Amino acid sequence: MRIVLVGPPGAGKGTQAEFIAAHLAVPKISTGDIFRANVSQGTPLGVEAKRYMDAGKLVPDEVTINMVRERLAEPDAGEGFLLDGFPRTTPQAAALDKLLADLGTALDLVMELVVDDDEVIRRLSGRRTCRGCGKIWHVEFDAPSREGICDRCGSELFQRDDDKAETIAKRLVEYAEKTAPLVDYYGAQGKLVGIDATGPVEDVTVRAIDALRSYGG
Repeated sequence: MRIVLVGPPGAGKGTQAEFIAAHLAVPKISTGDIFRANVSQGTPLGVEAKRYMDAGKLVPDEVTINMVRERLAEPDAGEGFLLDGFPRTTPQAAALDKLLADLGTALDLVMELVVDDDEVIRRLSGRRTCRGCGKIWHVEFDAPSREGICDRCGSELFQRDDDKAETIAKRLVEYAEKTAPLVDYYGAQGKLVGIDATGPVEDVTVRAIDALRSYGG
């Protein structure tokens, strides 16, 4: 199967992508991984992307899409893939449709992890990161035995700027403006399925796998 996973920050896309890709026996492909691979290997696209990143600019869609094109043309993606983090906008979605048509294929399903804004803020704002070993704790779901101290190495825990409520709220606004329209785009194609992403990780995975089975996955 050829699947795209969408959802707001904090919906658990990275975690669920691993489980779903393993279930389908297809590669999990994230734009972050593609960027890092191209930049570290010094490919022409990587060099071009790094030029924009070093200047503090967004990498143009054309460069991103060309990276995705090259990755999807690799042998391990021949029988299917799971895209995590791409597309992020409707123009990127249209470009992906064209890319896949050029490769003689198309998306089978777009899975949306559905979670409300209050839950996203609760999940992300509760995270605390260890200054020593980098382990991430959560004040509610995975609290250390001593408040503010890492059980693993004894170092101080702190809240990253990205995990502060005001920052999360801004990210949610950006998601609503740029990425949420993908729901309408793929819904109009009849390829969208929504998954309740609240509750334990294992429960969300079961819902996702059940939905895949109903589509032949």
